[in-house]
Amino acid sequence: MKHPRRNQSGFFLIEALVAILIFSLGILGMVALGGTAMGAQTDARYRTDAAALADELASAIVVNVDRDSDANFLASLREFEHQPTGVDCNFSGTATAEPNAVAWLARVSSQGPGLPGLPNAADVNQQILIDTSATGFNRVQITVCWQAPNDRAMRRHTLVTYVNGLAPPPPPLP
Repeated sequence: MKHPRRNQSGFFLIEALVAILIFSLGILGMVALGGTAMGAQTDARYRTDAAALADELASAIVVNVDRDSDANFLASLREFEHQPTGVDCNFSGTATAEPNAVAWLARVSSQGPGLPGLPNAADVNQQILIDTSATGFNRVQITVCWQAPNDRAMRRHTLVTYVNGLAPPPPPLP
């Protein structure tokens, strides 16, 4: 028994349209995934740059503090403090005048080909906290803030380190 052909007429056309629809959705998904991947790569680059800049300042602090005496050490360490009050990249207070910190702040905000800076990273959005109290153990907290293009929120990276003061005197020679 043969079935009439007219019951199946146009079925191939429907199959082709469904296949094209599924293929189109797959392509659109891949395009969206590519855009998300580009955004994540850019964010990762900015975070890496912020971590490198914070580490650079921490190294400069360790190398440039005056270790002649405890008083000189604590005073020179406190000179690095910048914008000590505020939260969430909305900092205020006294700006640092320490030359290494001022040069670092300029590097953070300088952006362009071959420059290490971060987008929309102004001096007022950076914070260097120094805790020289007995319980603070010469704690240095560096917060680097920036705002990527097409981003509504400020991003931040915080590095916490401790700076050793005077080295203990060497043991007496026998």
